[in-house]
Amino acid sequence: MDTVENIANYTRKIINDRGLKQKKVAEMAGYTQQEFSNLLNGRKFFGAYDVLKIATALGVTPNELFGIESDNDLFETANKPKQ
Repeated sequence: MDTVENIANYTRKIINDRGLKQKKVAEMAGYTQQEFSNLLNGRKFFGAYDVLKIATALGVTPNELFGIESDNDLFETANKPKQ
């Protein structure tokens, strides 16, 4: 799974876990529903600014959009052998 797909999957998971609607999250992050859909479906590239805007709208850290929930997870991910 590539990074963009990873971010999209974790974003969807957070949205679903919190019972939110993608349209509402899009608005909170400053996107139209179509722009946000394009990000989540891989038709638009996630830039650093996109990650920050979405994380802020969801009330999570940018790391959580990458599936990293703590500093320990970050350390383990950084030191994980390549497969």
